[in-house]
Amino acid sequence: MAEYHLHTPLNEETARMLRAGDLVLLSGTIYTARDAAHKRLMELLHRGEPLPFPLEGAVLYYVGPTPAPPGRPIGSAGPTTSYRMDAYAPQLYALGVRATIGKGRRNQAVRDALAHYGGVYFGATGGAGALLSRCITNAQVIAFEDLGPEAVRQLEVHEFPVLVINDSVGGELYVQPDRAAARIG
Repeated sequence: MAEYHLHTPLNEETARMLRAGDLVLLSGTIYTARDAAHKRLMELLHRGEPLPFPLEGAVLYYVGPTPAPPGRPIGSAGPTTSYRMDAYAPQLYALGVRATIGKGRRNQAVRDALAHYGGVYFGATGGAGALLSRCITNAQVIAFEDLGPEAVRQLEVHEFPVLVINDSVGGELYVQPDRAAARIG
């Protein structure tokens, strides 16, 4: 297990060096997208229209944040369950997305895409949305504003804490719980 301070966008070499259980403090630009936004992104792709952000090296955070309190760029920003995006994730990894952030297990098709395209799946701590929001320095809706909390946002993050759940060589933190305990203890 290692600790890394990484900046986005991520490249394939960086994603392939990460292993399940590694702690990553992520800085730079990440994008939010949940179920409804993923559906719309796929519709844009199928019509051959441009997406609202570049996919190459992108990190997608599965989150629907609460409204920003006074003086803050965003409200509570905890991860949502990732499996709802599993139908879309393999194609997005194929198009250059390098990492996703959420909570919960991913299906075999997503794990296969990580191996094939050199991607990684990060877990953020569920129930700690208010704490995680402190690592977000800027938030701006960039697409699908009508979706409210599920709109696509561009976030600027500084040392946003995530654990590698699934790596590009088949490692999975959820089936290696001793590694998770070692990170926390």
